[in-house]
This record gives sequence, C-alpha cells and structure tokens, in this order.
Amino acid sequence: MEIPILHEDNHLLAVEKPVNVPVQADRSQDEDLLNILKKDIKQRYQKPGNVYLALVHRLDRPVGGAMVFAKTSKAASRLSDAIRRNSVTKQYLAVIHGLPYKKSGRLEDYLVKDRQKNIVRTASERETKAKKAVLDYQVLETSNNFSLVKVDLHTGRPHQIRVQFASRGFPLFGDQKYGAKVNKPGQQIALWSHCIGFDHPVKKEETYCDSIPPNDYPWNLWEAI
Repeated sequence: MEIPILHEDNHLLAVEKPVNVPVQADRSQDEDLLNILKKDIKQRYQKPGNVYLALVHRLDRPVGGAMVFAKTSKAASRLSDAIRRNSVTKQYLAVIHGLPYKKSGRLEDYLVKDRQKNIVRTASERETKAKKAVLDYQVLETSNNFSLVKVDLHTGRPHQIRVQFASRGFPLFGDQKYGAKVNKPGQQIALWSHCIGFDHPVKKEETYCDSIPPNDYPWNLWEAI
C-alpha cells in the first residue's frame, strides 16, 4: 500500500491517510497505518532494529486525509502538548445532507461515548463523563439538497463532527452509524482531513499539511474542491 507523503523531515512525517484503514492496530487485525509507515521508513532508510514513530492524534477509520506522526520523542511530546492546548489547526471538509439555515456558525455540545458499542451521543453537561465539543463551520456550496462544509475543529472528541451535525438533522453523506436513515449501505463517508497546521516542534516554523479529497462522488459535485 503506497501512502502519499505530504511532509517529512527528521522530526515529523505527515501523510494522506487512506480511507478505511485503522490508524493503529485494533480488534479487526487489519493492517494499520502506524505499522505500514514504520515498515516503509525502515525500508526506505534501511534502518536496523525498531523504528520510532508516534501517534499524536487520530482519525476515524472511514475518514481519509492529512495526518501527522512524530519521528522523535521530543517532537511527540511537543506536538501532543500543542494538541492539548488546542494550538493545532485541524480543518476538515464534509458533505452533509440538507441545507443549514445559517451559512456559518459554531456548534457546541457535550458528548458521551459508549465504548462497548462505539457510539457517541449528545448529553447534558452535568452528565458523568460528558465532554465539551466545539467546532466552527462554513457552508461553501450547496447542490441537490447536499451542502459542502468546511469545519474548523476546536476539540478532538470521538466522532465529533459526525455526531454534532447528525444531532441537528444534517448527517454526513455515507455515514452508516449516525445517518443510516438517509444513507445507503456501502456508501463511503464524506469526511476528509483537509489541513493540519502547527508550529514545528523543533524548528518553530509555521507548518501546514494539506490534502484534497478524491475525485469521487459526492466530492466531485463541488467546484470549490
């Protein structure tokens, strides 16, 4: 499996994650992105022994796009700290069912995850284990009762974008978990990690890694892409 490289230096590796590939080993025992990249680094640089590569953030298995890994423990620590401080830009593109009345805005919710069922739901802030979820969105284009939205993610809760839009009646195209009533089995979810931006953990330079969705339906409906 060839993984497109968006950026690489001695400290970081940013790649375009393929859809339906887990980011790390799970119960499915399918080949995961972290191990694929470790094997690739080992082969390309003919490294002896184990390769260090750290996972500092995640993408849901069906989601593709820009993703960054740390190649050193120093970079891993500093990137993880930047993510905790919400100083990393995480921008997504999504296709949703429906046409939001407001063309831009902020969505704020409290979310709770059922780990046994791997399902997330909205909740009261007083509920045990509820965590605040915040995102900003902008509708870029609309067509055939679909909307292309740009999402700036401020908190990285599991399934956050999918749940926040679905809870307002705008499930993502292809989302079988939170939009089963309007999506057909086998459709690919239209959610893409478009841009990750951060201060380089060692060089202290502004670094941006961009990825464009594939030229497939429904992405090919939109001239903005």
